[in-house]
Amino acid sequence: MTGFTTELLDFLAIFVIALVPAVVYLVWVRGIERYRTIAWGPIASAFVYGAVIATLVAAAIEAALVAAGTSLSQAIPGPEFSFLNGNSTAGEFFLILVIAPLVEEGLKALGVVGQRARIQILADGPVFGASVGLGFGFFETALYAIVGFAIGGLPAAIAVILVRSVSSVLLHASSTAMFGYGYAQSRVQRVPGASARYYFVAVGMHGTYNALASLGVILLAFGVSNTIGALAGDVALVAAIAFAVLAFQHIARLIRETDFPSLGGARQFQPTAIRPRTRS
Repeated sequence: MTGFTTELLDFLAIFVIALVPAVVYLVWVRGIERYRTIAWGPIASAFVYGAVIATLVAAAIEAALVAAGTSLSQAIPGPEFSFLNGNSTAGEFFLILVIAPLVEEGLKALGVVGQRARIQILADGPVFGASVGLGFGFFETALYAIVGFAIGGLPAAIAVILVRSVSSVLLHASSTAMFGYGYAQSRVQRVPGASARYYFVAVGMHGTYNALASLGVILLAFGVSNTIGALAGDVALVAAIAFAVLAFQHIARLIRETDFPSLGGARQFQPTAIRPRTRS
């Protein structure tokens, strides 16, 4: 077996290993909605949109914004514009904490909006949001795992997948599910401004997670000692994982409570908004 074939098989293994947790979460989320379960076709299309379109377009937009910001900061030198320079520490943090959450949550939200004709009850919104987010989380994790593979081989890639599967993947699913809940409120219940409010909720969740996950690096950049910075980074990583898991549990509860009035969502249930579920 040639080296090229071996590496190709390793890459295939990385994508499959990264895909499995996301699919398990997807099956579980879809199964929560028992009263009016969405057909697999729309769920799969939402997942693929998140995995392919949202991930790649987000990467392109973020790269373009960083390049434009870097050029602007060089054209207008000054410490107040240093955060625009993608080559600076401030620029890296600005990307992680502001640009990435705004861009990625916006593109994932478009995937939920694309399923608007199939959002017939409140529970449909977070289900579609989670589907898009899981697709995004899967593909992003696979890309990070490939970087890990280049550094430390297949064991490093698997380690990346394991950590991100209980953190970033759940975060992406939860944040977009929150937008989906707000979008369903605006569409099913005609709640004014719900989509915009929950978009910023999603952005806030994403930014908070990124801040926790990057805390060790942030502290080191501000001159904190390596020992304290590393310890704080480890604690913050655990906190980031806990944040993602708790957010995912909250989404599951939202779906249960809005799926059928007898399950706890009577106050939010709108029978006049229900139409026959299309099986597509």
